[in-house]
Order: sequence, then structure tokens, then C-alpha cells
Amino acid sequence: MWRVFLLRQFGARIGAGVVIRENGNISFPWRLAIGDHVWIGEDVGILSLAQVTIGSNVCISQRAYLCTGSHDFRREDFKLKVAPITVGDGSWIAAASFIAPGVEIGPGAVVSAGSVVFNNVRAGAFVRGNPAVEVEARSQRSDLTSSLMGGS
Repeated sequence: MWRVFLLRQFGARIGAGVVIRENGNISFPWRLAIGDHVWIGEDVGILSLAQVTIGSNVCISQRAYLCTGSHDFRREDFKLKVAPITVGDGSWIAAASFIAPGVEIGPGAVVSAGSVVFNNVRAGAFVRGNPAVEVEARSQRSDLTSSLMGGS
């Protein structure tokens, strides 16, 4: 509760029933929006140089890193590039995953532990690896997606 209170004081928009575990690092709270009933694990990093939006009923497991900024290494001036990240309702970002700038994680998607996500993940997809690739199609995950979203 204390972490949620402090983040709200610095401009974060955080819903009800949110748990943020210890040692999390959120760089710019005023660029963070979190829905209801979200669990953010130990040592999660959120580099919010751009907006980070996390839906409701989401789990972001320990040591995951959501990174909205990078540099253009092709340019001599190494220019900073930023892009927002969106995590859809009912998604799970498993332990030690990296979510790159500009990525949208669709509702009900699962990102396997240790995955490195550079591309959008469609609703209900299960992705894993470095770089992350889809290993199950949405139709194969419909029962799990439904249960994650509160369906029967």
C-alpha cells in the first residue's frame, strides 16, 4: 500500500487492489497508468521515458523490465528514441522478461520467463525466447485466456 500511495503522490494513476513488491524501480511515475488487481513483483523495472499503460488483472513477475527508451546506435549523436508500452488486461509478463519500447502486449497474452519482446504480442498469444516468438496460436489458448479474463 505504501508504494502505491507514494507513486500516486508523484502522478501515477493506479487502480484498486494493486500490489507492488519491494525494490521496484519506476523512473517517472507520472507516465504510469495501472488498472485494477495488478501484481508487480520484486525488482521489476519500469523505465517510463514514455507512457506505460498496464491493464487490469495483470501479473508482472519479478525482475521483468519494461523499457520505453533506447538509442539509435546508427546515428553519430546516439539520439534517444522513446515509445510507449501497453500491457493488456489479463496478461502475464513472466520473470526476467524484457519488453522493448513501443511494444503492445495484447489482452490475455503470456510472455514466458526470460523472453525478450521486440514486437507486439497479439491477444491470447503465448510467446517465449530471445527474440520472443509465438509458440501457441490464439485459438489453442482460448480456454486459458477465458479463465485469465474471468470467464468460465
